Amino acid sequence: MDTSLRRRLEARLGEHLVAPVAGRGDETEIRIAAGSVAAVLSTLHDDPDLRFRVLADLAGVDTGAHFQVVYHLWSDGSPDWLRVIVEPLARDDPRAPSATFLWKGAEWMEREAYDMFGIVFEGNRDLRRIYMPPDYTSFPLRKDFHLPDDASRSPAAGVRHMERPHAPADATVAARTRRSVGS
Repeated sequence: MDTSLRRRLEARLGEHLVAPVAGRGDETEIRIAAGSVAAVLSTLHDDPDLRFRVLADLAGVDTGAHFQVVYHLWSDGSPDWLRVIVEPLARDDPRAPSATFLWKGAEWMEREAYDMFGIVFEGNRDLRRIYMPPDYTSFPLRKDFHLPDDASRSPAAGVRHMERPHAPADATVAARTRRSVGS
């Protein structure tokens, strides 16, 4: 972890951090609340000592208890990647401010997180489904998303009906014929 970056983050963002700055290898990680997103991302982007001008990735995460939004940022001022984790977002109405005011490419990443997790990014001008049909009512990457045969999700409970292999029709007919002839 870049200790110089750690000191700069603590000095400039200390009041917004909900956990100590952490890191491992070439990654530094900060955790913030949803109410701090705009201020923190603006500081990371605009501060001349930080210069995190590249948004490499934005993702939604379902921990089972709450949702998170995770940003991966890069700066030419540090050898470390910066992971910004926004938590906790409520399960019943997950919301976070949009990052499109800094990175136009965040629009599509936020649409993906909305489509898969239902996280609403306030300020995104085009928050609509990107993978699922427009009338789809569920969010498939949530941990509470039920598959057709949810009981089969337990270990060794078998294959879900939708994944069961089917024999070709002519092979099934031939097998029935052999059985009836042999009886």
